[in-house]
Amino acid sequence: MEIKDRIKEGLSGKIIHWEEKTVRRIYFSVKPEDIYEVVRFLFKDLSLRFSTASGVDTVQGLEILYHFSFDQTGEMFSVRVLIKDKLNPEIQSITPLFPGAEWIEREIWEMLGIKFRGHPNLKRLLLADEWPEGKYPLRRE
Repeated sequence: MEIKDRIKEGLSGKIIHWEEKTVRRIYFSVKPEDIYEVVRFLFKDLSLRFSTASGVDTVQGLEILYHFSFDQTGEMFSVRVLIKDKLNPEIQSITPLFPGAEWIEREIWEMLGIKFRGHPNLKRLLLADEWPEGKYPLRRE
C-alpha cells in the first residue's frame, strides 16, 4: 500500500481536506485539536521525517503547515491547521514528540503570536529584547 493510502486510512476521521498538488507534493488539513495525534501517527507509526513547520496569517485565521518527508519516495506531506481565533491563538506543541521542533515553534510564536501549549522553552529567539510585547512581525495588521 502506498504511503498516501496508509495516511488516508490511518487518519480517516481526522482529514478535513486532501489536495495533491503534484505526484509527490500533498497537502491535507486537520483540526487544531487533532495535530498532536496526527503528527504522532506520521512520525512514530509511518516513520515520516519532520522537515519543518511554517506559519502564515490568512484572512480566515492563522495557519500552520507541518511539513513531513517520506524519504523512500521523495514525497512531501504538508499538514495544514487553521487557528481561527487570532486574539488567543494556541495549539498543542509537538516538541514532546521530537525536540527538533522546539526552535521552529519558538519562531512561529514570536513572529505570529501562536502559543504552543506544553512547549518546554517558549521564549524569544529572533527579535530584540526591546521589541514590544504583543506585536508580531508576520501578522497582517
